[in-house]
Amino acid sequence: MAAAEIPNLTDSARAVLRLLASHGPVTRPKLGAMLDLSKPTMSAAVSELSALGLVASRGIERGAIGRTATIYGIGPGAGYAIGIDVGAAQVRAVAYSMDAQKLASAEEPIPEAIAGDADAVGAVVESVARATMARVAKSFRALRAIAVAVPRIVSNNRFDRPGGPSAVLGLLRRSIKVPIILENNVNCAAIGEMHFGAAQGHQTFAFLQVGVRVGLGFITEGRLFRGAGGAAGEIGRMPFPWSASETPYREGLEHYLGSRALIERCRVDWPAGEGVPPDSAKDLFARALEGSPPAVGAGRLAAGCIGMLDPGLIVLGGGVGRNPLMTENVERVAAELAWSTPIAVSSLGDDGTALGAVKLAVDYTLGLMLREGRHPAVVLPPASNVES
Repeated sequence: MAAAEIPNLTDSARAVLRLLASHGPVTRPKLGAMLDLSKPTMSAAVSELSALGLVASRGIERGAIGRTATIYGIGPGAGYAIGIDVGAAQVRAVAYSMDAQKLASAEEPIPEAIAGDADAVGAVVESVARATMARVAKSFRALRAIAVAVPRIVSNNRFDRPGGPSAVLGLLRRSIKVPIILENNVNCAAIGEMHFGAAQGHQTFAFLQVGVRVGLGFITEGRLFRGAGGAAGEIGRMPFPWSASETPYREGLEHYLGSRALIERCRVDWPAGEGVPPDSAKDLFARALEGSPPAVGAGRLAAGCIGMLDPGLIVLGGGVGRNPLMTENVERVAAELAWSTPIAVSSLGDDGTALGAVKLAVDYTLGLMLREGRHPAVVLPPASNVES
């Protein structure tokens, strides 16, 4: 599949498209008033965009004295974008229009037998992308960009190394010739929470993931903080344990707080009278609802993030972190060790990372259309021998 051509628009047409993308459907008179454009200029801009399918009528608004005005919104010619979350056990994808309307989604498990095979996982990624495109079908013809979230450090000097974060994208790059954006999964989850989830309305906050692995996505003044090499938020690398009698080891904190280690400790210490020990974090927290308290260290981790970043809000995510039972404990421990900071639980569930990825892809596409250069850190070129 070849990439859709980016239209070359006049300044007034770009202004109209920018407003509709950020504001949503608006009548033509209100568009002109909001942009301070004359009626002839407004008409020319709307006609230019309509001819390209970039805007379309969304109905009629009737005024108090019987006058009518056409409502315009982003049209199907503007195309759509796909966000893909390549997780440890499955691949999820979601397609959105340029005005943030959900069009389709798909997911597919990654069989445990192929989890370590980049090419085999890549085939699952390509399959999920194709399934999502098929569900969008002909309603929005032009796929503009794909953003892929991976559980790796993402930077320009790392992505194409052997075994690097782009290793699973070879088939996708060869078969679908559109820009492919690569970003860390926790960073994408933070972006998802800012635009669609528990951090809406917050310009500075931290997304703290505690699951199989731990990680941090930090948004400051509405922008993702990536660090000098794209590795900001790798809190699993913080020294642990940190005491006079123990020597820290690499990723010791992640091994201690991750859900697998949590379950192992709980199984070892599980009281004989409590029945069969839990075999997953989900099972553990289900039992906690019945009075069996889970052992958690996320409050201390949150306190460390508060002391370093003063984020104003921490959103908890991941299989362990987003359980509502965590909130009270994290708030208490963080206040004791740092200072009181609001704690929220992710409202997006398993979809948050894919939603953040699709937001990156939508913003990248709008940046190209509006000539505003909204370029993420890593955009992969199509691979050679591309099928058309």
